[in-house]
Amino acid sequence: MKIEDKIQFGKYVWRVLAIEDDRALIITDKIIEQRPYHNKYVDITWADSSLREYLNTEFYNSFSKKEKDRIIPVVNKNPDNPWFGTLGGRDTEDKVFIPSLEELACKYFGDSSALLYNPRKNQRYWYERKDKNNSKRIAFDEDKNFWWYWIRTPGRFSVKAVYVFPDGNIGIHGNNIKKGNVADGFCAGGVRPLMWISLE
Repeated sequence: MKIEDKIQFGKYVWRVLAIEDDRALIITDKIIEQRPYHNKYVDITWADSSLREYLNTEFYNSFSKKEKDRIIPVVNKNPDNPWFGTLGGRDTEDKVFIPSLEELACKYFGDSSALLYNPRKNQRYWYERKDKNNSKRIAFDEDKNFWWYWIRTPGRFSVKAVYVFPDGNIGIHGNNIKKGNVADGFCAGGVRPLMWISLE
């Protein structure tokens, strides 16, 4: 197994993002579903979000016992939003998670830290169409349509979460955690889970 490989794990195809010693970090190759970041329109962080609860219970439990034995729980840091100072919340122990802003912009999809940590004057969003790493963050849904997906970092306010545009740009201002028709709970936010697995 090497970085950028695509592997089958459970019922999904995953891409290998990193390999460290006897473990690998994998992310679903596609956006596997659309869900709200949280089930209520309230101030929230990743630690208490319904998306985190879902990924670490129902989604995790969709794997076989043999597959679960390979999934490695990790402690995730949840940094504040670097542009707006919105609190990222406490550290979390996760079996399954979604990327943070730093993981997505600086670590596993190319290094765009110069853009992230040096915003232009009066810049409120990150529509960096010239960022060479945009193409690495693009994802399709199961129907092969471009779509946007969640990042676990909060947006400008705690009722928003950062997300990736269909063209790979990062919306650092954030999208509403319960976006769409609040009456029926619809949300168009894509989900691309990550997990660390042991190498057999």
